[in-house]
Amino acid sequence: MSHVLSTAAVEPARRLAYWIDMICSTYVQLECDAPAAPGFDGSIESRRIPGLDLSVVSSGPQDVLRTASQISRATDDYFLVSIQSRGHGRIEQDGRSAQLAPGDFALYDSTREYALRFDGDFQQFVLKLPAERLRHRVRDTQKLTATAVSGKAGAGHLMINMIRTLWQDVDALQPASAAAVADGVLNILAAGLQSLPASSCAEPSSLAAYHLARMKLVIAARLGDPAFGVGELARELRLSVPHIHRLFHHEATTPAQYIWGKRLEACSRDLLDPRQAQRSISEVAYRWGFSDAAHFSRAFRERFGVAPRVWRQGR
Repeated sequence: MSHVLSTAAVEPARRLAYWIDMICSTYVQLECDAPAAPGFDGSIESRRIPGLDLSVVSSGPQDVLRTASQISRATDDYFLVSIQSRGHGRIEQDGRSAQLAPGDFALYDSTREYALRFDGDFQQFVLKLPAERLRHRVRDTQKLTATAVSGKAGAGHLMINMIRTLWQDVDALQPASAAAVADGVLNILAAGLQSLPASSCAEPSSLAAYHLARMKLVIAARLGDPAFGVGELARELRLSVPHIHRLFHHEATTPAQYIWGKRLEACSRDLLDPRQAQRSISEVAYRWGFSDAAHFSRAFRERFGVAPRVWRQGR
């Protein structure tokens, strides 16, 4: 279901103040410098998908700032992605500036200062996701912020088309299907970021790729075994533990983090699956190799931004 906020709901003299409240409640604490003329207007329409918040922002000229003092008072850790759909925008972070034309997208991090600048009327899709969901897919994200991914071809072209389709159809999707689509969006986002010149993601050799594929198959088959870990993986494949770690150098995560991440993803799917509704949250966690309910809950919240109970209520 959509949630719509619009400055049209308040008298003209209060619209700018109301707009600042709108963007702060939807994203993170921000400042906004915009013309205070009575004609200022803007709207935000939001739709929540499991593990991903998607919104459309439409407004006029303004500068939006995430400042050091706001960050010092915050505990949130999100990545945001602006996908330009109309007009032009500029994202500044980490000493870089990304110019966005329609179809382009760029990443920015809520834990560091940034600025969004618009010289005219614009519209953007904005993705907001718990930072850990992307850090498990992409290495060295701090090198990739405020860098435009072109929407003319490749991942950028796929991203804008997939987001538009998702926006139109999200209300018709079952929660488990919506979560799977959100995961696909994150994969396209990761592919676009890894195509940037600053990405340190080097292609593994064919032999390394072969061993990585074998490891991932074994991990998928053994997720439910609480005793399974990197040592067991090495023994099953007759590889040394240091070799396992060297092979994972091409990934955005360590072998142990990869295993835990796959367990969390399996739990997230089960919690949205009506066929698993009779299982308690603890039973779902134990089914996928977790042996401590409190640790599972903390890890789940860190990965998906909400507690397992809240995630399950999305059904």
